[in-house]
Amino acid sequence: MIKAIVILPGTALVYVPLLVVWLASGTAFAASFVPNLVVAWLAGLPFAAAGLVLMAWTVRLYAIKGGGGTPAPWQPIRNFIVLGPYRHVRNPMLIGVILFLVAEAALLQSIPIFLWMVAFVIINNFYFAVSEEPLLEKRFGQTYLDYKRNVPRWIPRLTPYTPPSS
Repeated sequence: MIKAIVILPGTALVYVPLLVVWLASGTAFAASFVPNLVVAWLAGLPFAAAGLVLMAWTVRLYAIKGGGGTPAPWQPIRNFIVLGPYRHVRNPMLIGVILFLVAEAALLQSIPIFLWMVAFVIINNFYFAVSEEPLLEKRFGQTYLDYKRNVPRWIPRLTPYTPPSS
């Protein structure tokens, strides 16, 4: 699990943003490590908190209910999870990462990090539609198809989904 976290969210939240900050340093797009705009900081902190909560919650669910495996595609979990945030949205882990990237962009007052977040959303939207969801359909069959039909990919539903067999 640690390897998957270091590689996947680590790349999106640490390694790429560090590269972006380094490449933008000395330009008009350089990150600001000083809270120039208190409003930006006040806006960023709730996004960071929400992102961390979602990421921690989903990792905990994977560890407890996943039946082994990780969030990584090279070592997927064995059990299909429809608990907690997964009852409202299909990709809560990624939503947590996206929220944290929004926070990084706001806290560092960095347009390049914001643009990285936009690219990250586009890349993942394509990846999920073309690769991950077809694999989940093969692995979990009708259970996943029912889930996919009832639970949105990115925008959470207000009422929690209850699988038909529950």
